[in-house]
Formats: sequence, C-alpha cells, structure tokens
Amino acid sequence: MIHPQAIIDPKADIAPGVDIGAYSIIGPDVVIDEGTWIGPHVVINGPTKIGKNNKIYQFASIGEAPQDKKYAGEPTRLEIGDGNVIRESVTISRGTIQDAGITRVGNENLIMAYAHIAHDCQVGSFTVFANSTSLAGHVHVSDYVIFGGFTLVHQFCKIGAYCFTAMGSAISKDVPPYLRVAGHMAKPYGLNSEGLKRRGFSPETIAELRGAYKILYRSSLTLEQAIQRLSEKAQTSKEVKHFLDFIKSSARGIIR
Repeated sequence: MIHPQAIIDPKADIAPGVDIGAYSIIGPDVVIDEGTWIGPHVVINGPTKIGKNNKIYQFASIGEAPQDKKYAGEPTRLEIGDGNVIRESVTISRGTIQDAGITRVGNENLIMAYAHIAHDCQVGSFTVFANSTSLAGHVHVSDYVIFGGFTLVHQFCKIGAYCFTAMGSAISKDVPPYLRVAGHMAKPYGLNSEGLKRRGFSPETIAELRGAYKILYRSSLTLEQAIQRLSEKAQTSKEVKHFLDFIKSSARGIIR
C-alpha cells in the first residue's frame, strides 16, 4: 500500500491499510490511522496526527512549521480527524506556543484546492472550504460552515455554525451563527435559510432565527439593546440562545 518511491521516516507511525503515493514524504512524529489515502507528492511533517479514512491529494503540505516570525522551532502539533478530503496544494500549519500549541481540523470536512489553514486554527466538522479560502492564524470555525471561493478570514476571528460566505468575502470580525455574509469587508446579508433547511431545521426554528436576525440587524437598535431583546427570545429557543451566546462572548466584535 506504500509506493516504493515514497519516503517514510522510521519515526513515523503508519497504520496498516494506509495508502501512500509515489514521491510523498512522511516525516518523523507523524501518526496516520487506518484507511487514509495519501496521493503522490504530498509532504507531511510532524508532530502531526491524522485520523481514519482521510484522502489527501497531490502537492498538499500538511503539518509544516507555522508561518509566524515568532516561531522558534518549538514542538507544536497538528491534529486532523476522520473522513476529511484535502485537495491539491492545500496547506495546513502546526500551532504556536503563543496559543494552545496545536492546530485542529475535525471530521468530514471538504477542503478544496489551494486552501490555507494557518497556525492555531480550530476547525470543526462538516465544513466546506471552496478553492483558495484562507484562514489567518488563531481562527475558530464551527461546524457546518461553508466558505465560498477566495474567502479571507483575519486572524483571531470566529465563524459561527451554519454560516455561509460568498465568494471573495473578506472577514475581519466575528460572524454569528446561521448568517450569510458577503463583500469586502464582509457584511451580513440575511439568514442562511437554505443551508438550515438542508440541515433539517424546522420552519418554526428558521422563523425564530429570522426574527433574531431582524432584531440584531434590521431594528436600528444598539448592540446592547439588541442583546436585551434577544435575551427574551432566547428563553424559548435554544437556537436563538446559541446565537445570543456567540454575540455576548465575542471579544473581537461581530460584523454589522
């Protein structure tokens, strides 16, 4: 299952049943679990742990040192879960000691060609990164987010669950869950209603979230006033509560 022209460091831990293509290089302190397929010309450096049943395509660079001038060779890590598809020329860096020392990618993500996930990013599960999406360092991405092609996310931003970004979006503040955003700089353009329908949200829940969106973005209220109004609705809707909790916890400020 390992091509004779692949280069595998003796200190790498490769599970049975892993496929590794020609000219791929697997460095020391790399752990790859069963069922993962690695195409030709992939470079994986460690410490990096890759779970089960992933597919990593040619020219991807996984677990390389962070692109951070403060990095001085510390043994930081990258962890990738199960069932991810990582396409051509994707780059995913390890963490830095200035943060938690680890970059994480969850399960069942589709990361398309030329996407970049920088040091210390925390990516959830079931996301889609369209081509050339780029996350700067320390970005947190929740589950079920879809990034349109060429989306750029500034460092330390947080993207809430079930968000959708249009192609070419430039994001410099936190994006609350359930939103559609677009533009440079990105602004909210309503609820991600179609995405919520596809994920099984009921019409009643979508209507509640649409009402919450209108309070925050269409009512001419200050943020403090909107939070007060949302607090009332959050008592009867867990989704509105999640929306509100994200807004209240934002350190960077939300897009408005």
